[in-house]
Amino acid sequence: MPDLTKEELWRQLKQNFIAPVYVLFGPETYQRDRAVTQIIERSFAEGDLRDFNLDEFHLNDKEAMEHALAAAQQLPMMSSRRVVRVGGVRVAATAARDTLKEDCEEALGNYLADPSPSTVLIVVADELNGNRKITKILKKHGETIEFKKLDDRDLAAWVARQFDEKGARVDDLASRRLMELVGSDLRRLTNEIEKLCAAALPSNVVTFDLVDALVPNVNQVENFALIDAIIAGRGNHAVRVLKKILDDGAEPVALLGLLSLNIRRLLMAKTMMNRGDDNREVKSILRMPWQQQEDFLAAARRANTDRLMAVFDRVAKTDLAMKTSLGGGGDQGTRMQIEVLVCEMTTAMAR
Repeated sequence: MPDLTKEELWRQLKQNFIAPVYVLFGPETYQRDRAVTQIIERSFAEGDLRDFNLDEFHLNDKEAMEHALAAAQQLPMMSSRRVVRVGGVRVAATAARDTLKEDCEEALGNYLADPSPSTVLIVVADELNGNRKITKILKKHGETIEFKKLDDRDLAAWVARQFDEKGARVDDLASRRLMELVGSDLRRLTNEIEKLCAAALPSNVVTFDLVDALVPNVNQVENFALIDAIIAGRGNHAVRVLKKILDDGAEPVALLGLLSLNIRRLLMAKTMMNRGDDNREVKSILRMPWQQQEDFLAAARRANTDRLMAVFDRVAKTDLAMKTSLGGGGDQGTRMQIEVLVCEMTTAMAR
């Protein structure tokens, strides 16, 4: 079955057409979650006992899919439909990273081939590798909608539409500054837009200065949080921060450049500290907002020079591997390389 576009899904829902199986996947979780909410809302009629007919499962439990399919076979209780939502689904390039396991293929395929007419099954996936058999089973029988990160043009249009719906006016300069500070995370953008619209009352005009005054530069904060976790050797925390940065749309190659820049800064600061240079001179080479300077210098004091040199060498090798596709090309290959790099860096700094 061919994929639906997001626009086709909204049109079907407005016409009260509800399919028996939906498969929603992709990294744009804000729009994906909104779509799930809308499907659930449209699946129930006024007066239906929703609490008795909505079942939610997450594949962090190995038996969750089995329980979900069993629930999908049950008749609704005093309701027009039963809704079963299955989240945490991942079908990766290799089975080792899957949460939807191959041993579910037969049971899942049997249900999808003849789904219950009184049930809406919603499968929510973070990753669906198109070459895998279980993905093909899902796509064959379900209404499949992919939620990609918005490109720059679509993101600008989305931001303008949010301000317009709230009755606020914003010029291109202020809009671009907002996207520069927040990035492409629609959930965060929504929160910041609501905050800006409230602050813009009664004029309802959102200016560049207002954006600059109220919106924190989350990209800088997160990138420093990653460096700080690496320097402290906190591997689990570093991996969580890295995942969030990448999921928010950062390019692995660009992030590697930032890592390289900050490691160089740490090395320069550490060298100047070791030879007793004045604190003001050390701060002058950092070239970063004053609010972050003390935290950065604290990280430099904790760091070991030899380990920083080893980490810097590892960053250079990863940069070469990314540019020559030695460690795997494409988005998936570069992401895997920077994930491995961060793990190795934190391990080196913890020794």
